Amino acid sequence: MGNYMISLDQGTTSSRAIIFNHNGEIIALAQKEFTQIYPRAGWVEHDPNEIWSTQLAVATEVIAKAGLTAIDIHAIGITNQRETTVVWDRRTGKPLYNAIVWQDRRTSAYCDELRRQGNAEMIQQKTGLIIDSYFSATKIKWILDHVEGAKEKAEKGELAFGTIDSWLVWNLTGGKTHVTDVSNASRTMIYNIQTLTWDQELLSLFDIPPSMLPEVKSSSEIYGETAGHILAAKLPIAGIAGDQQSALFGQMCTQTGMVKNTYGTGCFMLMNIGTSPKLSTNNLLTTIAWKVNGEINYALEGSIFIGGAVVQWLRDELGLIEKSADVEKLAKKVEDTQGVYIVPAFAGLGAPYWKQHARGIITGLTRGTNKSHLARAALESIAYQTMDVLNAMQADAGVPITELRVDGGATSNDLLMQFQADLLKCKVIRPEVTELTAIGATYLAGLATGFWKNIDEIRSQWQINKTFNATDQKNYRENIKGWKRAVKAAIANTED
Repeated sequence: MGNYMISLDQGTTSSRAIIFNHNGEIIALAQKEFTQIYPRAGWVEHDPNEIWSTQLAVATEVIAKAGLTAIDIHAIGITNQRETTVVWDRRTGKPLYNAIVWQDRRTSAYCDELRRQGNAEMIQQKTGLIIDSYFSATKIKWILDHVEGAKEKAEKGELAFGTIDSWLVWNLTGGKTHVTDVSNASRTMIYNIQTLTWDQELLSLFDIPPSMLPEVKSSSEIYGETAGHILAAKLPIAGIAGDQQSALFGQMCTQTGMVKNTYGTGCFMLMNIGTSPKLSTNNLLTTIAWKVNGEINYALEGSIFIGGAVVQWLRDELGLIEKSADVEKLAKKVEDTQGVYIVPAFAGLGAPYWKQHARGIITGLTRGTNKSHLARAALESIAYQTMDVLNAMQADAGVPITELRVDGGATSNDLLMQFQADLLKCKVIRPEVTELTAIGATYLAGLATGFWKNIDEIRSQWQINKTFNATDQKNYRENIKGWKRAVKAAIANTED
């Protein structure tokens, strides 16, 4: 077995592959963006075949980039964008329809109907989730209801459903293995986090045949091996976790009460709550963090749909910056936003508001507002949304949060990280390795294959890069009031 681990990190906007050594250091990285498909307003799709081809391409590329061959790889860990839904034909392996992405809003009206029917409490009790088009169940139902012949094929057992991890494993193993792990299953809205089974009552509610579903496994075990023609070697696939749970593990938040926030396309804050599920009373989700060595860990989660994507919007749609990294320099040209707020509810508002019909809004514009104010307001919107989630999490936990471990692309932005610390009045800690989503899956795979002996060995690799301590900002109370007003306006704007 080789001396290196490879992580396949399949994200919302790109497929990446990263090779790590035994010390948890990055040896090489390859990344490839893929097409974002918007058939109608509020609809977001990906081509599953493009996801697979880009993921295979970067896996091949990163091995060559590192000067290695496939036999140097010990095992594969997989982490993935969650909730995104693929349905394919078991015989041909061909998708019936594009992948419906977690950001997609097409089933919002159906979710409203589910709530009117009084299903909210039952669904939260069983799944830990809030009814929303974010999760996989309504996406599966939409495909079965709208693709010609899909329902009949599903009832005959001819179709397979999977989140992106399942789709990748199916293709890596040449169609031999149809599995998912508990962390991904817990995001579908049809998996019971109390009984740890696909839930028959929910499957009946959504009219989903059980034959479509993958087998649910732990997050750290050998699921199968790559087919001989893939990567030119039979490599064990040994770790799977949804991207946010993977980041929680990569941050070594293995003790109850530890919290991390990932700043990616969206922002996702998770708190380890131990081995028993605790339902939120503050509009957060209860989710399975991972299952390792036979033990389940649960987490509270606050999901922010648009985080770093607001910077991509400044770049791609408004043309205010050439590349994402330019936003900090532009924002620093002004001391503050002069009362401008951006609420980036491009895909509705997630936690703790859960207003799926809300849309983005800019408030406080004056004749003197310039692009620097907009850049700063965009960055600050990420921090304000994080503050809202952290306040809800503190209320659920009943204890103050004094430390937030951060990861993801936007954490390289010191202006944002300092503003975040000031806003939260707590330490914001950026680790040396910020690819925590990828390394979490790597650690899970390495534990399953003996590459690392135990979690204590892994914990010693986690190193701090920089700590941002809160400074006293006298005007923050007014700023927070302004943010709350802007959020109210974004919600009111879509109400009858």
